[in-house]
Amino acid sequence: MKRRAFIKVAASALAMPIIIPSSVLGKDGATAPSNRITVGLIGVGGRMGGVWGAMKRCKGVQGVAVCDVQDNNRESYRKALGLTEKDAYLDFRELLARADVDTVAVATPDHWHVPISIAAMKAGKDVYCEKPLSNTITEGRALVNTAERYGAIFQHGTQLHSMSGVHRACELVRNGRLGKLKEIRIGSPAGHAFGWPAAEQVPAGLHYDMWLGPAPVTPYASIKIGDIPGIGLRGWYFVSDYSKAGWIAGYGVHDLDIAQWAMGLERSGPISVEGKGVYPKDGIFDTVLTFDITFEYVNGVKLSMTDTGKNRHGVTFIGEHGWIFTRGGIEAEPNSLLKEVIAPSETHLYRSPDHAQNFFDCVKTRAETITPAEVAHRATSSALLGGIACQLQSKLKWDPAREIFPDDPEANKLLVSAMRAPWGV
Repeated sequence: MKRRAFIKVAASALAMPIIIPSSVLGKDGATAPSNRITVGLIGVGGRMGGVWGAMKRCKGVQGVAVCDVQDNNRESYRKALGLTEKDAYLDFRELLARADVDTVAVATPDHWHVPISIAAMKAGKDVYCEKPLSNTITEGRALVNTAERYGAIFQHGTQLHSMSGVHRACELVRNGRLGKLKEIRIGSPAGHAFGWPAAEQVPAGLHYDMWLGPAPVTPYASIKIGDIPGIGLRGWYFVSDYSKAGWIAGYGVHDLDIAQWAMGLERSGPISVEGKGVYPKDGIFDTVLTFDITFEYVNGVKLSMTDTGKNRHGVTFIGEHGWIFTRGGIEAEPNSLLKEVIAPSETHLYRSPDHAQNFFDCVKTRAETITPAEVAHRATSSALLGGIACQLQSKLKWDPAREIFPDDPEANKLLVSAMRAPWGV
């Protein structure tokens, strides 16, 4: 094209109006790409349904990558999110290498929570991780340290922390509406037993060695990865290779989190723990079935945590002036406690009406979430302490500042667990 003709074409192009879709500008209710938060989903089995179900309702959130060791899980989520085959991964490290992934949601079995979350934070991602945080107290502390070092936003999957009834109950207790707090009672579901399954071959589509990851190599059994017949829970919850404290941590962490928040000890822990538990006599499941655990705190309060055969499912705070119960909702005796008003000068707890939205809001503002790494670690630590006490069938002193059992070498050995190479924290 001659120079004169080129100038004429260019001038006419400049005179034409530039049409930009309103979605790019963030108009008409759409979110501009620059304001979107992208999510990589790691571990898209059963629990991710609830996690992603809550996340996808948050404005401006977009799932851009999925990872799972089971081909059918991975493919199902890839199609549901409208992603290409290049956006689906077997190895989480490949997903973390993507620069366009802002955050990750981790809903793997417990033994993978910390290694994946730490790797994600080191890769510059903010992390939402399902409960319980860790399998050992040492792992949990390593995650907290990593979050602090890299300035990562972290949210724990203890969703009850964001429920209005829980918030109200904890605020009433914290502001002395029960008078002196005398006792806390927690009822949490019992564990399960199962026999020895017949020998099985690893099915096509399951990358079993990657599923095991840092856990010891053991024969494949579908009951570990799939549902327990008639119950619907995954079997790995009740195998100590993948869940050290079993259902004490897998379920009870929610209620311990609530109890410690109400006392203002959500960044600390008990000073002693005593536990007794009944374990399966035989079979593939080896974590505690029924349990009776007593925690003592620096404020003199004793917390009794048992299976629901002995205590109502949830948290009951008992004080001089009555009791308050919560597990999402709230009940009280006398009922007049529910009408109490918290004055502006009193303690007002962090309020988050939507757990998933709170995470993404904090990703944008860089503020601390309602269940940050330290709070997640302390709630999980208490559950793990209960598991250790039941395992040793004894009363143990605990130093929450140093996170050790003073003068108890046997108990201290249970604060850490070796990971299979090449995995670690």
